[in-house]
Amino acid sequence: MTKRQRRSAQFKFKMALEAAKGAKTLSELSSEYEVHSTQISEWKSQLLKDGASIFSTTTARQQQDQQALQAELYEQIGRLKMELEWLKKKASQ
Repeated sequence: MTKRQRRSAQFKFKMALEAAKGAKTLSELSSEYEVHSTQISEWKSQLLKDGASIFSTTTARQQQDQQALQAELYEQIGRLKMELEWLKKKASQ
């Protein structure tokens, strides 16, 4: 039984780019790099589908950072609201 190999993102990008160029056939790339042709096709389609995001102004990392900041701020708002209610309750007694 063969062990499943993990490929780096750089390797996947290289393979997808070579497949997109079309200089070699999928079977040639498959035998040269010992990767199944279906996997190369999948990486190629992913590159063509998501390739525009490389040049977008907000990358996925920036979106994740913004979502994390937003969640943190919502938590802080909730704590401050609870504290305010508690202080109003204490002041009225």
